[in-house]
Amino acid sequence: MAKGKRGGGKLAGRVAIVTGAAQGIGFAIADLFAREGAAVAILDRNAKGAKRAAARLAKRHGATTFATGCDVGSESQVKLAFARARKALGPPAILVNNAGISPTVAVIDMTAEQWDEVMRVNLRGVFLCCREVLPGMIRRRAGRIINIASQLAHKGAPEMAHYAASKAGVLVFTRSLAYEVARDNITVNAICPGPIDTAILRAVPRRWLKRKLAEVPLGRAGTVDEIAPTALLLASDEGSYYVGASLNPNGGDVMV
Repeated sequence: MAKGKRGGGKLAGRVAIVTGAAQGIGFAIADLFAREGAAVAILDRNAKGAKRAAARLAKRHGATTFATGCDVGSESQVKLAFARARKALGPPAILVNNAGISPTVAVIDMTAEQWDEVMRVNLRGVFLCCREVLPGMIRRRAGRIINIASQLAHKGAPEMAHYAASKAGVLVFTRSLAYEVARDNITVNAICPGPIDTAILRAVPRRWLKRKLAEVPLGRAGTVDEIAPTALLLASDEGSYYVGASLNPNGGDVMV
């Protein structure tokens, strides 16, 4: 754990857990949360990357941070990682479920194992992490859960049926859980980014990316810094009346 001084900010005194935060959107959210005063736990399958990211936040913002490796699709790993985060930082007030994978393959060529792995990480992982924080949030009658979905949950995409289906599942899960815990003063919402310039997007086939960007009215991929402020809104006091919502910073790829 890296210790720093918690200053002021919209999230001062709160503990946030962000999954898949060693890089990309997850890191940008963790960085903004730390800047706004939160103590941040970074969970990522890349344990070394998570520790480097946490150290950057501590150095950059004087934030108190914690990092550990975690495969969010593994129940035992989630239980262990969340227990370690609670011990290091205290009970989480905010959970951001960002960890995910997005391989490309046509349905006709897709194996059952490829389908199952995307569902295991992208959908089962959200369920496992939410379930881990709910008892404490319910006891304290306070909490913010933010699930990172995708604009493809609304429209689908060729060669990404498994990914789009998993993210559509995240949206329905988000709304269902929001119904269950809103009376406990816990808000559950989703963010549906469009194509964002991250390592994941840069790894998709060039032909797929060119076709995708041509569909976006702005004609370009977004940046991680164009997504993080939406997470801050939902995590902060200003986001207290958003319940079961799906916010869509996607460059106009889906207009809802």
